Amino acid sequence: MQRDYPLERVRNFGIIAHIDAGKTTTSERILFYTGMTHKIGEVHEGDTVTDWMEQERERGITITAAAITCFWKPTYTPKTDDSSKIRFNIIDTPGHIDFTVEVKRSLRVLDGAVVVFDGVAGVEPQSETNWRYADESNVPRLCFINKMDRMGASFENSFASILERLNKNAVRFQIPIGLEGEHKGVVDLLRMKAYYFEGEMGNKIIEREIPAELMDDAKKYRGLMVEKIVEHDDVAMHAYLEGKEIPMEELKKITRKAVIANRIFPVFTGSALKNIGVQLVLDAVVDYLPSPLDIPPVKGINPNTGEEVTRSPSDEEPFSALAFKLQNDPFVGQLTFFRVYSGTIEAGTYLYNSTTGKKERLGRIVRLQANEREEVKKVFAGEIAAAVGLKDALTSNTFCDENNPIILEVIKFMEPVVSLRIEPKTKADQEKMGMALKKLGNEDPTFRISSNQETGETIISGMGELHLEIMVDRMKREFSVSANVGEPQVAYRETILGTAEAEHKYIKQTGGKGQYGHVKLNIKPMQPVVEGEKVRKNVKRYDDFEFIDSVKGGVIPQEFIPAVEKGVREAMDRGIVAGYKMVNISCELTYGSYHDVDSSEIAYKIAASQAFQDAVKRAKPVILEPIMKLEVVAPEKYMGDITGSIASKRGQVEGTEQRGQALVIKATVPLSEMFGYTTEVRSMTSGQGSPLLEFDHYEVVPPNVEKEIIEKRK
Repeated sequence: MQRDYPLERVRNFGIIAHIDAGKTTTSERILFYTGMTHKIGEVHEGDTVTDWMEQERERGITITAAAITCFWKPTYTPKTDDSSKIRFNIIDTPGHIDFTVEVKRSLRVLDGAVVVFDGVAGVEPQSETNWRYADESNVPRLCFINKMDRMGASFENSFASILERLNKNAVRFQIPIGLEGEHKGVVDLLRMKAYYFEGEMGNKIIEREIPAELMDDAKKYRGLMVEKIVEHDDVAMHAYLEGKEIPMEELKKITRKAVIANRIFPVFTGSALKNIGVQLVLDAVVDYLPSPLDIPPVKGINPNTGEEVTRSPSDEEPFSALAFKLQNDPFVGQLTFFRVYSGTIEAGTYLYNSTTGKKERLGRIVRLQANEREEVKKVFAGEIAAAVGLKDALTSNTFCDENNPIILEVIKFMEPVVSLRIEPKTKADQEKMGMALKKLGNEDPTFRISSNQETGETIISGMGELHLEIMVDRMKREFSVSANVGEPQVAYRETILGTAEAEHKYIKQTGGKGQYGHVKLNIKPMQPVVEGEKVRKNVKRYDDFEFIDSVKGGVIPQEFIPAVEKGVREAMDRGIVAGYKMVNISCELTYGSYHDVDSSEIAYKIAASQAFQDAVKRAKPVILEPIMKLEVVAPEKYMGDITGSIASKRGQVEGTEQRGQALVIKATVPLSEMFGYTTEVRSMTSGQGSPLLEFDHYEVVPPNVEKEIIEKRK
């Protein structure tokens, strides 16, 4: 079976934005203009294709990333020319901070992104977070300043916020024709033409001359745009400096290279709701965002040798793919979304999971149209699809050719900051609850399930109150499990501020073979990694812990060293101050001894655990609390009330800025003070204010708060 679409005519891209910037509205226009739907769904009417979950339609927000395959014929190609059609694999991602995991994992497998901005608000907190994730994954981006029809819309203010807060290399490729109620179309600075969108849902694109009142601006901004483009090509730069006109096709070619190298971020504009400008953004996706062939080969590790290996985006290379998302489907069971980086795979064959070392039969493969499925027999390099019914696959697992194994880099996820106690309402619910929680936990790596050993309670943890509320709601609707939930709890942590040393011998004689383990540990706060620093061979470094093996001359046999590390890790699960998990500790094993007969792994584990606990008591242990970035958008007259409420919650106001007609107050506040704050702000501002919280960092709690936390834990 042959590939039905050449790789150079494939674009895998995501649509990312802050909540309410018009991302899903833009996605719905794309589906309509590409012919995937014959009616445009609207978020406010709850009939969109990409927001297909009941919870999404009820709340008018995106919760889970939806994948869509569609086809686009660029605007400037003849209607009869089907050979120019481009296949789009699009992922519409959530904008709410509680579901930011969906953006992070989608960007890991996508080749490009369209970042949508609200034309009134410009860059907002989640825009910055998403931009950072795209930087981490080196994803080329186009910008679309949306909502030019809204009261208070300003292209220039929004564009300035992108330059100031995201990247200085953003470049205007369009300017709007009119603002607010007068917004009619856009000026294309490359073609120096005006475009208007008429007919049914703006599907008829009319090209006209630029209005006289905008001509001076258009010439000025075109000059700036051309300057920015030719900077990336020496030949074009010389020609430009000599006063020569650079042909448009040449400018597009240079722009494409610069966009793929993340050196230019073209900025477009319009109004998705009023059907203005979306088709020209799709043309820009074709012109400037990379195909899988433009992306460098993916890197991974050969699990047998530990050596770095690469895979190029070719059907002839050995098969490799990354599972980036799991989704429970009520009709077909579990769907495992994967991106194929090299080679091909057919339905009915066996799939080798190099992360687990297991093989599973790949019964069915589907291509995705949000909540609808199109069955396919074979997928090729550069494609995104989903496997039906895999039992052992998890997010970040690598699938590959068993004879040419590779493990691709895993996706790193954020730690949850809010917890809830949950218990089933009935005995029947009890049996189903464990299975439901496990499936939801497999789907979402930021949703964690644990048990309190002392009370036997089940604790669920996530990224925020809304995140946990949605999970409990999904458990009820999708798995028919009713549960009682407790008050939200903060995910505190513990650490040390000082250094300490401790030694422990574990000796037990029980008649016959005894137990003997002896270790000496030195602990101190873990230091951040210096860029370019090489990790020494005797150091094992994790995100929240560092273990250094400094014993000399075999005073402890090598086979017992992992048991020492394990004993320390287990001791860190329960801190000394209030029993919270310990983080950011560097532990050095400096000395010990062993017994030829009695030494064992369990003895060293117990000795290490005890020595670690003794050392922590003397190393200034403290409790850490999550500190959140808070932004409150409200009319200026409420500023005094809001800043007063922030101060009463141990918050620090960091500044304010004007955003349209409203004022934005920026602050950092402990999460423990923030439960129910949305309701408080709405009542304080007569419903006109809205807060947004995002996790920022952990900080040592003040002594009086530490006292309260310890009292509650007793």
